[in-house]
Amino acid sequence: MDKRNIVLVGFMGTGKTTVGRILSEQTDMPLVDMDSIIEERVGKSIRTIFAVEGEPYFRNLERELVKELSAQSTQVISTGGGIVLNPENISDYEKTGLVICLLASADEILNRVLHDDTRPLLSGDKATQIPQLLKDRQLFYEAISHKINTSGLAPKTIAAQIIELYKTNNP
Repeated sequence: MDKRNIVLVGFMGTGKTTVGRILSEQTDMPLVDMDSIIEERVGKSIRTIFAVEGEPYFRNLERELVKELSAQSTQVISTGGGIVLNPENISDYEKTGLVICLLASADEILNRVLHDDTRPLLSGDKATQIPQLLKDRQLFYEAISHKINTSGLAPKTIAAQIIELYKTNNP
């Protein structure tokens, strides 16, 4: 393995954290979960940060963390679902890593997050909110060079595909 990061982006519920754990185990690269770091540093849940400070505040925290993490190497980075909203985030990550967008159908995402109440952008009718958010972010996700549709795939299968991409896509 080389020194580049593996950066997982994509909508919530597409498998970034689950696949990231497997990648970390299989590559011996540490898993860095951006949302967890932000929660730890601020001392509040993402949901609370959104509710009290607002989404722009959270996106600023996220941006600063991207700058920090993209200056490091040899790690698996699991990003938050909205990281793509600022193209500078992806640009920074592409300089030191392989960025892979994990995709899934709206139905698959709904099944995965149906009972998860920690996601601030899904606080109402998830069946309506998920397709709308996916539509709003579609162009951002499509702009990522490497994509894997995780619908119906086992996390280990997804991780194996990512490792193969990592080995064959050298800068």
